[in-house]
Amino acid sequence: MLKILKYSFYDLMRSRWSYIYFLFYLLLGVVLLFLNNDLSKAVITLMNVIIILVPLIGTIFGVMYYYNSKEFTELLLAQPIKRSYIFLGQYLGVAFSLSMSLILGLGLPFIFYGIFKSAAIWDFALLLVTGAFLTFIFTALAFNIALANENKIKGFGYAILLWLFMAVIYDGIFLMFLVMFDDYPLDKFSLIASMFNPIDLSRILILLKLDISALLGYTGAVFQKFFGTSQGLIISIFVLSLWVIISTYNIFRISRKKDF
Repeated sequence: MLKILKYSFYDLMRSRWSYIYFLFYLLLGVVLLFLNNDLSKAVITLMNVIIILVPLIGTIFGVMYYYNSKEFTELLLAQPIKRSYIFLGQYLGVAFSLSMSLILGLGLPFIFYGIFKSAAIWDFALLLVTGAFLTFIFTALAFNIALANENKIKGFGYAILLWLFMAVIYDGIFLMFLVMFDDYPLDKFSLIASMFNPIDLSRILILLKLDISALLGYTGAVFQKFFGTSQGLIISIFVLSLWVIISTYNIFRISRKKDF
């Protein structure tokens, strides 16, 4: 599995799309720091980009890599190698390469700007950690979709639909429930519902760490009370880790039972 992971990682690192992804974040960091002297505001702007873009890129790259490497995968399946090792290695290779492009692309400009001497270093670190979590989560979900659908068009369609649901539709449904049942105590419902969407959970964590929970509106006080504490931060990181573990285990489960 480690050999397949290294191959997938180096294969993607040689890809021009990885360089484009890296250069995009590098230029984004440079431009934000050039236009804005306040590191906290730069982190907020980056949050708005990362929360939407990272899941989309992770989903598309995951599906695209699975289908493009299908012939090589079939060759590996003919060898005495466990199926689960093959697909877990490919998934981890894709996820690690995308995470490295994100961390290096954003990290280099902020390091040269002096982020280590700034009070915003922990906010920026949380932003990178959250971006890495989202990369691993949505890349794993993309591999799950691709493994379940041999048809490439269906796979891409379901992947885009998944991202659209998590990034846009879920929030709309969530808001409708809050408006329709505003006469009832919705504290626990709001907390639980946010944990079922890693994008929402990541956004909440960053906003509360930046002490701008007023932007959360209706449920801001509830989230501040729970997620604003160190215990809430640990639980939130645990939930994001759980998303990664469950999605990865599902790759393992499907690959063992699937007839190739």
